[in-house]
Amino acid sequence: MDYLRVLCGKEKPLPIYKGVIACLENPQAFVDLVEPIYREAMNLDDDTLDHFRFALVRLQLYADIHRNEDLEKAMELKYVSQVLEKLVFGTLVMEREELAAE
Repeated sequence: MDYLRVLCGKEKPLPIYKGVIACLENPQAFVDLVEPIYREAMNLDDDTLDHFRFALVRLQLYADIHRNEDLEKAMELKYVSQVLEKLVFGTLVMEREELAAE
């Protein structure tokens, strides 16, 4: 799977994606990489942080769209992206939509 394409969308890649991709390729590494990704995110300017947040949202959307193809992988993608979004931004963009759908 081309994680970089999903994270980038139509934007240029950000250096922080390298750590995110490492977590997506090996979810067991997430425990060790979550803090370095968080610290890197804290050094981003507001515009770059906005791009990073939408990269995480794109990853969640991709996981939802493709969950029937590989449920376990979709759950891993969504977990990593949601934990990072909550840790870095404090909330989830799509959280309210999910609650409203229930």
